[in-house]
Amino acid sequence: MDEEENGKVAAAASATTVGGAPEIPKKSLFRYNSPLVQVGLIGVVCFCCPGMFNALSGMGGGGQVDPTAANNALTALYTTFAVFGIMGGGIYNILGPHMTLFASCSTYGLYAGSFLYYNHYQHQAFAVVAGGLLGIGAGLLWAAQGAIMTSYPPHDRRGTYISMFWCIFNMGGVIGGLLPFVLNFHRTKAASVNDATYIGFMVFMAVGMIISLGILHPSRVIRDDGSSCTSIKYSSVSTEVVEILKLFLNWKMLLMVPASWASNFFYSYQFNNVNGVLFNLRTRGLNNVLYWGAEMIGSVFVGYLMDFSFKSRRARGLLGISVVALLGTAIWGGGLAKQLGYSRHHEPEVKLDFKDSEFAGPFVLYFSYGLLDAMFQSMVYWVIGALADNSEVLSRYAGFYRGVQSAGAAVSWQVDAHNAPFLSQLIVSWTLCTISYPLLAVLVIMAVKDDDGEDGGGEGKGKSVMPDLH
Repeated sequence: MDEEENGKVAAAASATTVGGAPEIPKKSLFRYNSPLVQVGLIGVVCFCCPGMFNALSGMGGGGQVDPTAANNALTALYTTFAVFGIMGGGIYNILGPHMTLFASCSTYGLYAGSFLYYNHYQHQAFAVVAGGLLGIGAGLLWAAQGAIMTSYPPHDRRGTYISMFWCIFNMGGVIGGLLPFVLNFHRTKAASVNDATYIGFMVFMAVGMIISLGILHPSRVIRDDGSSCTSIKYSSVSTEVVEILKLFLNWKMLLMVPASWASNFFYSYQFNNVNGVLFNLRTRGLNNVLYWGAEMIGSVFVGYLMDFSFKSRRARGLLGISVVALLGTAIWGGGLAKQLGYSRHHEPEVKLDFKDSEFAGPFVLYFSYGLLDAMFQSMVYWVIGALADNSEVLSRYAGFYRGVQSAGAAVSWQVDAHNAPFLSQLIVSWTLCTISYPLLAVLVIMAVKDDDGEDGGGEGKGKSVMPDLH
């Protein structure tokens, strides 16, 4: 960055002070440089891009009768995601939001287009390459999203902002689930979705790419009390390499590894082996609408617990983890009871339609899986946000979380591609979640402070850890 650009950012960062005291911005719900609006905007971007991707994946096999192409594409996706998820925080700190988000969003439409191509030619190479590119883009997008969502909100409202983001983001899955349901409603015997479904996904993803240009640089985002959300200016490649490598020895991140690995590991089981095996095509689309709707409910519930249940931040964190652990155990227990009734080699002969009388039980289970996913991930993001108060640090933490998460997902999609027993996949997913709860509780006890005026560990508090590049 040159002197002039640095000067502009410095001026933007200092424009909120008068005589050394913060200048209180005008009260407005829709003030463009407020944390609320900016978190809402990143929510809309994720609504259009990963939200639609989730709807596409949630149909099982990417909407195809044979899930092999989708499994291989998703393996490529999560392999590159694992690498660029960890690197994503550093890249975001160097490039800033505009370039990072615009480039990352462009990869989502390419992925949806690869399945449009597959519908006609049945060649999976394009889908696998597009999946690898999407993994790069997703790593960058989620690192940027993690930095924005965890560092912008006021300290005592992180859970509320996280749940708001999760609701907007998962509305993408709801709308995206309606696309295959409506466009394939009369195709009760169809094996794969029609072209219009993939084209609809691509249109939404293109809109998200354009909206990403409206995200402000972190230094320009001002809270209602006049304080800057972060003092970030610019970073350098050498600094980011060193800081990212340090994460692998950071005890806080090591305690989060099981939760990170678990948080997307169960998707292949739930999407392919519950939704994809038990239900017909149009009902899979309807189930996705309600799965992602359940995510909205779960995130709001956990957000409320972790913001308003107790005055002590540490107590709120421990309560949230305990509630998710109890509900998660009950939901996975219900999943086990259902799974014992079928297997990979003895699948149901007739796939359920939403009009069938037997639909209710399996649907409630799938809906509950959506609740658990949102509660689990919202809980983890709250813990990440309580570990530091600086967007550079939190972008690296979020990137590390997403990187490990994606490594677990890459393994899980290949496990399913190699026809592992359904029951084994369920047991591993349940075990990983169970192991993560006590480790997250230890992290909250050791690293999260009760004073809302300072964040756990004080890391990145009050100053930029990046060098001044003048």
